[in-house]
Amino acid sequence: MAEQPLFQSTQTARAALATETVFADNGVVSRTLFATSTTRVVLFAFAEGQTLSEHSTPRDVLVHVLSGRCEFTVNGQPHILAAGDLLHLPPGAAHAVNALEKFSMLLTLSKVEPTATGKP
Repeated sequence: MAEQPLFQSTQTARAALATETVFADNGVVSRTLFATSTTRVVLFAFAEGQTLSEHSTPRDVLVHVLSGRCEFTVNGQPHILAAGDLLHLPPGAAHAVNALEKFSMLLTLSKVEPTATGKP
């Protein structure tokens, strides 16, 4: 059964991200907070030393680090991010994540709108 997002597009709702963030002793925990056909918002919590291997998405990505520190490698270039930092990744950018310490982030994925030619 698919996880139900915390927020529904038809309702006004509030949540405390610190309360919603769940850390595992040795892993990565993710929770979809909001999802529509064009936008997805996911809350991630990483234990120190955890990684996500290199991957990409056809969507615009905004990463907002909520707590701790991580290394986000984008197209081979490392970026050290700390609480309060925001990072944009263009569609198709290859990226990987390494938790330098226990950290949490809010990931927003936005569908790229096609241009008049039908391509993003």
